[in-house]
Amino acid sequence: MKGILAGAAAITASGLLPHAASAEHAEAPFRAKGNINHAVCRWCFNNLSVEELCVAAKGMGIKGIDLVGPKDWPVLKKHGLESTMCNGAEISLVDGWNEPKNHATLLKNYTDMIPQVAKAGYKNLICFSGNRRGMDDETGLKNCIEGLKKILPLAEKHNVILVMELLNSKVDHKDYQCDSTPWGVELAKRLASENFKLLYDIYHMQIDEGDVIRTIRDNHQYIAHYHTAGVPGRNEIDESQELYYPAIMKAIHETGFKGYVAQEFIPKQPDKLASLRKAVQICDV
Repeated sequence: MKGILAGAAAITASGLLPHAASAEHAEAPFRAKGNINHAVCRWCFNNLSVEELCVAAKGMGIKGIDLVGPKDWPVLKKHGLESTMCNGAEISLVDGWNEPKNHATLLKNYTDMIPQVAKAGYKNLICFSGNRRGMDDETGLKNCIEGLKKILPLAEKHNVILVMELLNSKVDHKDYQCDSTPWGVELAKRLASENFKLLYDIYHMQIDEGDVIRTIRDNHQYIAHYHTAGVPGRNEIDESQELYYPAIMKAIHETGFKGYVAQEFIPKQPDKLASLRKAVQICDV
């Protein structure tokens, strides 16, 4: 008995028991099939440091982290992860390119950020339309075009893609202008640049439009990136919600998409990393 107790004490002192408990998410690295490039959004796991999220992500088949700015890029590089959707140039979700009064600030911000993204070896930089505030669709399109056309030559020079996110205006982002795929696609068509594309958020577009798979198939050439979450609630993408993600991922893969699909759900289960691992496995078709 004394020998057993002494051995247990030695193990505890060496740190093996705590390590074994903390290795829960890393002990069996997930080998992705390679059809979907997996990423995760930083803000959904703010309970972890960027370093901790990187360590966990590496064992789940995740290749990159979304919505991370320059100060955290060295941490991602240390762990061999990409900054799959860079941020830091936008003003806010509600103040975007559809308001001419924002253009001077946005042009300065994006002029500063685009070369940084390129120098770091990244490609995607997020942007937003902003809220309508009584603005009609056509005026919003024209205002966005007026501003974005001034910065797109720099994006083209540095091979950086400005990616405007589609957000729902029914539940989460009341009054947001780029709240439908047709509006976003029309903006992309008029800009006619491979350096402007859309972030198709599956959760948001299920709420405002539905018909997700058909929309993806019909408009995939204008989409640079995807986000996930369960509907309703924006939580886990498992059997507790209405979307069937394996079929959606299969449709994305069949379009020839080579970009990233980032998990952007808010975990409500106690083990948040277990939820993330399961989401990646669900999407790995």
